[in-house]
Amino acid sequence: MNNRLPPLPAIRAFEAAARHGGFQSAGEELHVSAGAVAHQVKQLETWLGITLFQRLPRGVVLTPAGRQYAEALRPILTSLAEASEAIRHRGDERVVTVTSVPSLVSRWLMPRLGRLREQHPEIDMRVLASLHPADFLREGVDVAIRLGTGPYPGLKDDVLMEEWFCAVCSPAFKAAAPDLREPADLLRYPLLHDETEARIPDEVNWARWLQACSVNYAGPARPSFSHTYLTLDAAANGQGVALAAEPFIEEDLRTGRLVRLFPQRVLGPYRFHLLRPTEAEARPAVKAFCDWIRAEAAASAGP
Repeated sequence: MNNRLPPLPAIRAFEAAARHGGFQSAGEELHVSAGAVAHQVKQLETWLGITLFQRLPRGVVLTPAGRQYAEALRPILTSLAEASEAIRHRGDERVVTVTSVPSLVSRWLMPRLGRLREQHPEIDMRVLASLHPADFLREGVDVAIRLGTGPYPGLKDDVLMEEWFCAVCSPAFKAAAPDLREPADLLRYPLLHDETEARIPDEVNWARWLQACSVNYAGPARPSFSHTYLTLDAAANGQGVALAAEPFIEEDLRTGRLVRLFPQRVLGPYRFHLLRPTEAEARPAVKAFCDWIRAEAAASAGP
């Protein structure tokens, strides 16, 4: 393998020169002289047996082969950087990196992190809010909380929470709407929409929720918001009625920022899953976090 790999310092110098379009700027980035970069690039050209840069009186220009090589190297070096960063984070056994969707992070996980610190002061949390599927290696992720149905091959998977949807609004909004007594009455009031309805097939939206309550709804899907936490902020500010899964509103209901309008609850088709690589819990900090978050989820489960 070593005999087939080009000299890595020369690769780094070439990539910087190709990206900057010259040896001088590449040298400034790498903290070496332009001559040192030129020497490394020449060494790489000799190893490859091909010219990567055309030398001109006032600079250099990539040859077609050089341009092709630079484009091929870019994703390889990006992957190397990401994998190296992930390993750096794993170097500290105290650090646990968890990722979940922004609304669950802000509305459910963050209010609980104080209890985690009290119970496990040895854990240093790194929290990533993201909508895309977790790349455990590249992102250095230990645990992912994702909404879905499974299965998740190659990962340990525990069902963390179900999604029960209910209608909520601000206390002031409810007080100003004394005739809002049952789900059918919602048709006369502004309904706030979450755009995750469009991103997640079969998710419970206003039409499905009202249908479960024997009410037909064909109204507009506006106003709408890109994240659940924005929809709930709008509801808390008295702009209308929001439909939300209970994990997202638990803290708001406790503090009185939001109130339930009706007792009706509709179960969604997806569940929150606690996912991690099979070897992750070999680290005591990761195992302690997983045990803790499962207990938190069990304690917050609705009736």
